[in-house]
Amino acid sequence: MNPLDLDARTGLPPHLRILADKYPRADWAGHPNFNQLTAFWLERHGMFRQVMTRVLDLTRGYIDAPRDRYAPELSRYTGFFLNELHGHHNIEDHHYFPQFNALDRRLEQGFELLDKDHHALDAHIHALAEATNRVLIAIREGQGAQDAAGALEKAQSGFQTFLERHLADEEEIIVPLILEYGSDLS
Repeated sequence: MNPLDLDARTGLPPHLRILADKYPRADWAGHPNFNQLTAFWLERHGMFRQVMTRVLDLTRGYIDAPRDRYAPELSRYTGFFLNELHGHHNIEDHHYFPQFNALDRRLEQGFELLDKDHHALDAHIHALAEATNRVLIAIREGQGAQDAAGALEKAQSGFQTFLERHLADEEEIIVPLILEYGSDLS
């Protein structure tokens, strides 16, 4: 396994932290080049983290004490989460990342890494959707729901780990790049 793969890495390698080390996360919001678009983008990442935590908490709660509201809440939150995440990645891949990549060629491998992450996350998105559907079917059919929920909890937990690694690394490439060069991107 490549140590830069999403499933293997524990952070950005030093050569991709060129700007992240120059602009620590704690200083981002106070920088003059930190704009509303950057704040919005970080808020979207925060929303993905919150919704992922919500669906994981729903599943853990259901495993501990099954309840009738689980299926509709799981369906609604997971559908929203997966659709929004997919759309977010498409906008990044086709609009923002090509423009950002042109700002500093030293980070070219970082954008290749983020692109590979998005492809890896697509497989995890499909697996999470399938595991969610298995739970919903089991609940509807009235059998095997607890086992399916246990498998879903493992899929959700793994997805949360991959997502957090990706979001943190993406933020540490993109935000420092904006702070260094400014951005009029829309």
